[in-house]
Amino acid sequence: MAKIKTEGRKRNASPHTFGVGTSFNGFLRFKETLCIKGKFKGTIEATGALIVDKGAVVEADRIWVSSLSVYGTVIAPVVAQDKIDLFPGAQVRGDITAARLRIADQAVFEGQCNMTGADKEVEIFSRPAQEIKAELQRTNNDRTGTVD
Repeated sequence: MAKIKTEGRKRNASPHTFGVGTSFNGFLRFKETLCIKGKFKGTIEATGALIVDKGAVVEADRIWVSSLSVYGTVIAPVVAQDKIDLFPGAQVRGDITAARLRIADQAVFEGQCNMTGADKEVEIFSRPAQEIKAELQRTNNDRTGTVD
């Protein structure tokens, strides 16, 4: 197991980085931001953000992070507590789960997506039509300054 020590770092400090040409296998945990520029194979479970740089390749049985930004290649199922960003040239192969997802033009995503954190469903048909009309009329009057 590899553990990256991140305690005591400034919040806006640059992320820890695995450099170009670096190859690493194992179990990875970290608390802040980590940027992979080389190759990683294994498991990633972290409370921090992960950046997979251009040219980097990450193959994992699972990735669990606060957020994921991909410029390179990720082959793994991914769970991000907040968001996943796929930038131009990114390749992600595997199912993803996140509250927010952005996929840029020229990015490749192969898998299924599960969006979390969505507001609970609102049943608009459970209210009488007259009640909805009256609320819309009040809202419209508030905007125009007219009084019923």
